[in-house]
Amino acid sequence: MSNTIQPRLTRVFRFVRCSYADGVAELAYAFDDGEELVERIRFPHAPAVPAARATAFDAALKLLHLVAGVSYYKAGVPPRIELADGPLDDATAELLDQLYLHGLAEFAYRNGLDLRGRIAFPRVGSGTKAAGSHGGVAPALDLPKRTLVPIGGGKDSLVAVEAIKSIGDEATAVWVGNSALIAACAERTGLPTLNIQRELAPGLFELNRLGAWNGHIPVTAVNSAILAVAAVVYGYDSIAFANERSASAATLEYEGQQVNHQWSKSLAFETLLGDWLHTHVAADLDYCSLLRPYSELAITRAFAKLTPYFDVFSSCNRNFRLLGPKPVDRWCGQCPKCHFVFLALAPFLPKPRLLAIFGRNLLDDETQAAGFDALLEYQDHKPFECVGEGAEARAAMYALSQRPEWQEDALVERFRSEILTQLDVAQLALEPWLEPSPEHRVPARLQAALAAIG
Repeated sequence: MSNTIQPRLTRVFRFVRCSYADGVAELAYAFDDGEELVERIRFPHAPAVPAARATAFDAALKLLHLVAGVSYYKAGVPPRIELADGPLDDATAELLDQLYLHGLAEFAYRNGLDLRGRIAFPRVGSGTKAAGSHGGVAPALDLPKRTLVPIGGGKDSLVAVEAIKSIGDEATAVWVGNSALIAACAERTGLPTLNIQRELAPGLFELNRLGAWNGHIPVTAVNSAILAVAAVVYGYDSIAFANERSASAATLEYEGQQVNHQWSKSLAFETLLGDWLHTHVAADLDYCSLLRPYSELAITRAFAKLTPYFDVFSSCNRNFRLLGPKPVDRWCGQCPKCHFVFLALAPFLPKPRLLAIFGRNLLDDETQAAGFDALLEYQDHKPFECVGEGAEARAAMYALSQRPEWQEDALVERFRSEILTQLDVAQLALEPWLEPSPEHRVPARLQAALAAIG
């Protein structure tokens, strides 16, 4: 990478090329006339792509190239985007415009940027058909009736796995990257496993050294595009994530724009990508979230019954001493994810069992007050993390405040004396959060699994 480039002053972000051979996808990007940034995705033991799926594979690979580019585009956020393969049809351009705008909204907020009106993927003129566009519904590929279930190491994906196992569906636990904790969780499921590797372009780290913009990207969107390619390559007719309905709730509003840390886990993104796969890749390739009808509290209630996973799961994003023998090796006890999972599980587990999982009582530690206040949206906004809504955190805390075994813990007692008096008790019931919503995109073949969750 040339040391003369100033990432924040670049004028054009270019999608240079993408290719695939022997299970390795190469995705190339560049700023202005600079050196190529080449990312590689490795699909292990990938079979040859059947001729009948070649067109679908090309479409999925092209989308992966476009979606994964978000990791690089954000380094400079230049005002122009160029595509070596030419302009996109409206549906593809709209998917990408929405993804880059909303998926980078937190990044923009934290860096004091406004990306509205800046992101515009080139589109073909009206009435002109883009290359690779079907113009309607893509043909069905007669994909094998089996499911890719992404594993993240936390409670949600494990609830989804067990729900799918309960109906006898053929499924594979899949993850991207080399996390030992995720691998241990995947092994514990008893399902076949698929571990895909993503290697970021080394030049990205050099751009960071040269002053690139940095921050949160919609990584679930990238992983979703990777799994769409995997579904075509290996032969799966569904990709079932474990994104709950609170993922659609914004973290905050900034200058008239909703900022959602979890936008690529939202129903809005799920709908955009699911529809796009039906029209551009395969009519019989479904992309959904199995947990979409459920709140975080409903999911933690379901997870509380899955005792075989208690000693391997972790939702903590900060603790990297993974696979150690003690809870402290899997839970830092300080971050918003630790706070929320502890609070959400507390109404549904015996107190000693919960303390054994975490190795400590987070609600009896006064130094954690600010973290729990943010979850409750008390004097702060919801954290930029994958946590539930403020209202369901308040419902969980209220439930604990009514139970003798929790009432004397420092932060529960503080909630009762300082915060509860400012709330409407009628809005704090736990039960409404346990009811599923009818709004989801789960295909008919998997809908029986919903009964195992509720």
